[in-house]
Amino acid sequence: MLHLSASRRDLRFNFAARTSRGALAVHTAWYLRLGPAPDPDGPAGLGEAAPLAGLSPDHGPGFAAEVAALCARFNAAGFAEFAAAQAPAFVGPGRPALAFALETAALDLARGGRRQLYANDFAAGRAGLPINGLVWMGDAAFMRRQIEEKLAAGYRCLKLKIGGLDFETELQLLAEIRAVAGPADLVLRVDANGAFAPAEALGKLDQLARFDLHSIEQPVAAGQWAALAEVCRHSPVPVALDEELIGLENLARQAALLEAVRPAYLVLKPTLLGGHAATRRWVAHAQARGLGWWMTSALESNVGLNAVAQLTAEYPVGDFAQGLGTGQLYHNNLAAPLRIAAGHLHYDPAGAWEMP
Repeated sequence: MLHLSASRRDLRFNFAARTSRGALAVHTAWYLRLGPAPDPDGPAGLGEAAPLAGLSPDHGPGFAAEVAALCARFNAAGFAEFAAAQAPAFVGPGRPALAFALETAALDLARGGRRQLYANDFAAGRAGLPINGLVWMGDAAFMRRQIEEKLAAGYRCLKLKIGGLDFETELQLLAEIRAVAGPADLVLRVDANGAFAPAEALGKLDQLARFDLHSIEQPVAAGQWAALAEVCRHSPVPVALDEELIGLENLARQAALLEAVRPAYLVLKPTLLGGHAATRRWVAHAQARGLGWWMTSALESNVGLNAVAQLTAEYPVGDFAQGLGTGQLYHNNLAAPLRIAAGHLHYDPAGAWEMP
């Protein structure tokens, strides 16, 4: 029989990770281990559930009890086999991080418990994935230092979190980046995390447009479809939906959102969307409508980052930068054979993994 168990790790940031919703110092991850019982040393699949405060539908004080209840229910069911496709229904609705974790563990176990979830070039170590360099909110000096480090490290795409400083300071930072890198040499994205009021959004976007931005993520807070549609219609900067997709599990509602709002891009975070299959459905929506998209990790440790990266590599992303660089945020991350070089994420299938 298969056995499901869980362990916890409090991931500690190397700095106060600020967004427009506040600062983070610790992020808790739960690891699901799926394998044959009672052999603790046998092949096992590993998945990560790390819901985000303020974003994940399943984040809250009762999450530890939910993880324990899921393991108990799974073990009581007496599964001899368990396919990844069974995970979302077994977990149930409204629990995207748990669904992602169980689905990842099942995919991993099906391929021998070696953290190679798919048979693609990234998982085999033959190719890296282009990623953006994330510049976190902070005071101007902190953000300047990050920008300098990312440019020196060879990133050709930067993403800035905005909405946490006064807007004039943020405009000055963008001007400095363009003065150093130029519009032709650097792709520049910004993420407002819903920080703009609808009445001010287009005015701010007009000011941002002079910096030749690739896109802005979620300029207004989620749930305001009419206001968001107006922004998408008139914005001089292409708009990407991020928080707007979270919790929207019904396929008809997903389609209704995209038809009503008509964004340029979708930002896809499997931890927040419900896992691999759920994310693939959003990709299909985007492809059917000619929308761009990219994949993004959501502050997971290396277990979740690896899963998101390997899912991303199932698609021909070319040189289009993905949001997959968050594994370096923690000083107590799980050791894993993932590395970043010249703005690309790489995986070594022969490398060692630290077990949680």
